[in-house]
Amino acid sequence: MDEQPSTSKDEDMIESSNGKEAATFEGSSDMEPYVGMEFETEEAAKVFYDAYATQLGFIMRVDAFRRSLRDGKVVWRRLVCNKEGFRKTRPKRSENRKPRAITREGCKAMIVVKREKSGKWIVTRFIKEHNHSLVVTPANGRRTVILSQTPDEKDMKIRELTAELQRERKRSAAYQEQLDMVLREMEEHSNHLSRNIDDIVRSVKEIESKRVA
Repeated sequence: MDEQPSTSKDEDMIESSNGKEAATFEGSSDMEPYVGMEFETEEAAKVFYDAYATQLGFIMRVDAFRRSLRDGKVVWRRLVCNKEGFRKTRPKRSENRKPRAITREGCKAMIVVKREKSGKWIVTRFIKEHNHSLVVTPANGRRTVILSQTPDEKDMKIRELTAELQRERKRSAAYQEQLDMVLREMEEHSNHLSRNIDDIVRSVKEIESKRVA
């Protein structure tokens, strides 16, 4: 056995697919995973299953993984529904604290991918069924606002942002100029104090020398 199991944190959740590899599956995101399905990379498998999850109406979460004991690279990955498992019970901190919404429902939907000697990633397990309702969102819903803008609207938005950037740069330059002025005044005042102190020290020395004489 040359693999070491581990589990990733919930922060690894991916809610939307992106990246260049996503283009590999454009036009085929309705394809259902199956045991034996091949991917060029682990990331390609994540992108595909995320697109599949978005189409069906659930959110993918990157879950457990295993590393090779030889080189430490990930060789096994499990991708699950974000409602997989159950939340751990913790002691209540405050009676007035609002309870968090239940997001874990013990869903077992998942795929498991494994890296072969050829370097390709193969689906070794696929569970399709969910134990909760699915909420389908419009395809590319997050891009709807951007894609619905006309070229003129986009140009206007670019001009507005450019003008705002120029205003911020001018404001920043004005602040910098004021700061430089304050620093110069502080330096002049410091030099003036230093000269006064030098004069006082010199005067004291002259007085002391006259007393000695």
